[in-house]
Amino acid sequence: MSNTSIREAIDKLGAVFASDPAKARVKNAPATARLGDGLKCEVTGPGGERLDTDMPRGVGGTGSAPNPSWLLRSGMASCAATVIAMRAAKLGMVLKTLEVTVESESDQRGMLGLDEQVSAGLDAFRMKVKIAADAPPEQVRQLVQWADEHSPVGCTVKAGPPCALDIEIL
Repeated sequence: MSNTSIREAIDKLGAVFASDPAKARVKNAPATARLGDGLKCEVTGPGGERLDTDMPRGVGGTGSAPNPSWLLRSGMASCAATVIAMRAAKLGMVLKTLEVTVESESDQRGMLGLDEQVSAGLDAFRMKVKIAADAPPEQVRQLVQWADEHSPVGCTVKAGPPCALDIEIL
């Protein structure tokens, strides 16, 4: 999709939401993970989306697919890149290069339950953006900062929203 097509789509959707803000609130498609062999999971969505996850050999997996925490980082990186591209299109800025890398740290003792004082969560996220565009450096910097403040996955990770748990025993 060209910059013009992206900008037109954003403008059209923005006009719909401006006239009826209630239309902007949506329920996101669920992801369902089903355990297969060992630690391998098949994740599916209602629109035919599908991917596999697995854990590294060191924790009992086979390493046959990305691990779930890598998918979180990849979601954060690709969401940021997408929002940067959308905003650039909206501003009429042409991107020549865009690469987003997300890193994190964690303490494996938390996941393994070896120390209840240690969180299983990922921490120390760092996003690195390499970008070249047909605009002055300060405008490019502002573009990336704006996208960082509007990336749904990044904002979710930063905000740490409440998460509910429903259990159905079969």
